[in-house]
Amino acid sequence: MDDLIEVLAEARRPTRGVLRHRSLLVPCALGRGGVRADKREGDGATPLGTFPMRRLWYRADRFEPPSTLGLPARVIRREDGWCDDPASPEYNRPVILPHAARHERLWRDDALYDLVVELGYNDDPIVAGAGSAIFLHVARPDYGPTEGCVAVARVDLLRLLGETGPDVRLRVAAMA
Repeated sequence: MDDLIEVLAEARRPTRGVLRHRSLLVPCALGRGGVRADKREGDGATPLGTFPMRRLWYRADRFEPPSTLGLPARVIRREDGWCDDPASPEYNRPVILPHAARHERLWRDDALYDLVVELGYNDDPIVAGAGSAIFLHVARPDYGPTEGCVAVARVDLLRLLGETGPDVRLRVAAMA
């Protein structure tokens, strides 16, 4: 049976929620567009649903390889990016920079992508325009909204990673 991380969006503040896994219960930031079942590229929403955790990306200049229960891991390099251009054949895939299509950089000056878990959203199969680059990553200190990801405090993400393996899934739901 798969292990499940639950993310519940708050009804009054749809850009905030709680993340629960085993004994861990912590605040999280969600997309500036709240949560949506009909996620579209650029809407800023966090998609509702259940998603596998594909791979951990981390900054080796800031961390030793984080402890996980077998979750595949990869070091983020300066030239790593993620394509978010629906017209590109590389849409919703990692790319090497510079890249001609619209993309985001994974190597950032802030700490938000020091630890990034690639979620299996819109990747099997990829549907152009259905949303890209949906990650679990480090939150801003004020838990400000994301562009569609789920974000938690660094210490909470490290704790969660220590309990995370390839069978863990993340479920995003609206609080009833």
